[in-house]
Amino acid sequence: MEPNATPSHPLSEEPEAEPNLAPRERSPWVSAGALLGFVVLCFAAAALGALSPPDAWYAGLNKPAWNPPGWVFGPVWTALYLAMACAAWRVWRLPQARGPLTLFGVQLALNAAWSPLFFGLHAPGLALIDILALLLAVGATGVCFSRRDRVAGLLFAPYFAWVGFAAVLNATLWHLNPAPAGG
Repeated sequence: MEPNATPSHPLSEEPEAEPNLAPRERSPWVSAGALLGFVVLCFAAAALGALSPPDAWYAGLNKPAWNPPGWVFGPVWTALYLAMACAAWRVWRLPQARGPLTLFGVQLALNAAWSPLFFGLHAPGLALIDILALLLAVGATGVCFSRRDRVAGLLFAPYFAWVGFAAVLNATLWHLNPAPAGG
């Protein structure tokens, strides 16, 4: 043993340092293309949801007084999809991004499923299950993103808040509009 060396014991070793989370070197074109890809991916999920828009069934539902007017949803979701895309892109630039981006994909799929369940199938109960799973997935993604990139995590915070609000609204609509007997 060297004179200045300390004995090594598995229980006394210091934990390994965090992996290097500095952005990987990529060409500006590749990086810009990836950002554009995430924007397209997020708005593709929005487009899937748009295939099942609110209809006469939704217009006839009993709604709480705090239900936002229809014009609010477009601008809010546009901002949220852009923030989601930027967050995913920021994490994509880092090493070991596969796990966080897999969570991102799961939450995006749950997001895309909500409108067809609620508006398309007229199934607020199924949509409530979906949106509660979405809320968990958004929270997990936000935490995972935040551990890698603080800004990416912060970009997910408004999305988490909005999905939480939407979940409460979904539950309220389901409660105010029970399914007809036999339906």
